[in-house]
Amino acid sequence: MKPYPLINISKLIAVLLLTGLLQHTVSAQENNTAQEKKKYEFSVKESVDFALKNSVQVKNALISINIQQQTNREITAAAYPQINGDVALTDYLKIPVNLLPGELAGQPQGTFIPVQFGTKWSGNYGLNAKQILFDGQVFVGLQARRASIDYARVNVEVTSEQIKANVYKIYYQLVIAKKQMEVVDVNIDRAKKLLNDTKELYKNGFAERLDVDKVNVNVSNLNTEKTKLQNQLEAGYVGLKYLMGMPIRNELVLTDSLTDEQIKSNVLDDGSFKFEDRKEFQFLKLQEELNKYNIKRYKYTYIPVVSLTGNYTRNAYRTKFDYFKSGDNYPWFTTAFIGVNINIPIFDGFAKDSRIKKSRYELLQTQNTIEDTKNNINNEIETAKINIRSAVVTMDEQKNNMQLSEKVYNQTKLKYEQGLGSNTEITTAEGDMKIAQNNYFAALYDAIIAKIDYLKATGKL
Repeated sequence: MKPYPLINISKLIAVLLLTGLLQHTVSAQENNTAQEKKKYEFSVKESVDFALKNSVQVKNALISINIQQQTNREITAAAYPQINGDVALTDYLKIPVNLLPGELAGQPQGTFIPVQFGTKWSGNYGLNAKQILFDGQVFVGLQARRASIDYARVNVEVTSEQIKANVYKIYYQLVIAKKQMEVVDVNIDRAKKLLNDTKELYKNGFAERLDVDKVNVNVSNLNTEKTKLQNQLEAGYVGLKYLMGMPIRNELVLTDSLTDEQIKSNVLDDGSFKFEDRKEFQFLKLQEELNKYNIKRYKYTYIPVVSLTGNYTRNAYRTKFDYFKSGDNYPWFTTAFIGVNINIPIFDGFAKDSRIKKSRYELLQTQNTIEDTKNNINNEIETAKINIRSAVVTMDEQKNNMQLSEKVYNQTKLKYEQGLGSNTEITTAEGDMKIAQNNYFAALYDAIIAKIDYLKATGKL
């Protein structure tokens, strides 16, 4: 008799590990074990809401918005006046020597007289101010601020949607596994009853010892399969809690159930689909907009940068360190000016031209990706439609087949109890019933996954 082909919860968790959703070890979430253990009873919607508030991936994506806001402040700062103060104090251990032409003192032409000018101490303090009047790169940076924030915001939505889809899938996988566990328990009860009945028939000489042993082996196999399923369920709960950002020590109870009618409801609704419904498409369109701003920014580097400058400085020269004294004998000399600076780019070895061409190629790459994404979305939608139609039909067929196999098993068992059937017949009927049950659970899971994929493909998840 074939064992239960259990729904592979561990396989999905392994996929999540490979895609980076479980980036840290489980032990990292088991810190502060002294804290009180909590119990959560969540529907699938409550699980999703909890994940969107506590998932590390979502939290980091939200932080990226704050990072972009600070980057925007940095860009805006370039449009404000830049004011700096400076203080300098110099002690000339050796006063600089200058040379004067010797002719000034009646010496031969071509000779020089070394003289020292200046004082041992010199000091100054002042303010420098600069205001950009026009800088093309700053101008474009200010224009792109909103698009950059939208880019970071949509990145949060893309991350949230992926988390949401994975929570749905694991949640319903666990719900189906729980239903499968219930069926396994029923099968164990049936097998135990059959074992008792076979023992009674053996005592009365209507069955062989071999028949008792066969049923005993079947009961043992069912208990083993139940243990495997329990272990997979526990691993699935650990994976779901981690994905949700819930401490592993806490208890999670799933309150939602899953029926055929839930899967069939609102399937393939006729609604107008727009590419803008997909967060990934929105993300790429914003990237395209930012690429265009990049081209514009580099084009503006050909335009001169105009700025207003100003300076106020006070200087003092001393033979001794007496800067804190005041009076006519301790003068300070003031210098102040304002001016306009025009920086005119002339030739930079074609660096600007290279940057513009590079940014144009990047824009072309983004536009190609947008077109490919459109085709991919259309493909996802059509594939999802085919899969969900097929999955619903298969689910109905497997459900009917499971019900029929249970009916056959009950009839075969009744014949056996009446002495009209053999142990081989009932063993075969039980094996067929178990296969039909597991085929139904597999079809049920395929159907809910197909529905989730369809809703995600159409931007309605």
